[in-house]
Amino acid sequence: MPHKLRKTRKMRGSRTCGWGKVGQHRGAGCRGHRKVGRHKHLWSYVAAHEPNYFGKHGFTSPQSLKLKEKVINISALDEISEKLSVEKEKGKLYIDLTHLGYTKLLGSGKLTKKLTVNVPSCSKAAAEKIKKAGGQVLIQSQEQGE
Repeated sequence: MPHKLRKTRKMRGSRTCGWGKVGQHRGAGCRGHRKVGRHKHLWSYVAAHEPNYFGKHGFTSPQSLKLKEKVINISALDEISEKLSVEKEKGKLYIDLTHLGYTKLLGSGKLTKKLTVNVPSCSKAAAEKIKKAGGQVLIQSQEQGE
């Protein structure tokens, strides 16, 4: 319970309330240490411990944090299928695009070889072109569901 004889009551009107004329009970405000003086008297501290304190350090756009798909077209797959093929099964070249880091197969271009392709996702046009050429598409979500 507040009472009349507190120090704050006695000090009303005295401007500094007993804390002196310089500091006024404000912590380290006048000492010049808490992140001030980094380009002046604390330069040696910055040079030794925080060499990257000054200057621009880049900006990360929130848009760039979204997952980006790595895509490949059928035309590119047709060109490099001989190099990428791991094994032949029943006259078809087997290509694992997941292992190569691709996330989607797109249907631009022509396909001349029979391919069995393992990929996380595939466009309808790409799937149709592979089936017309006599190949097969293995989409991972379907494999896991079965």
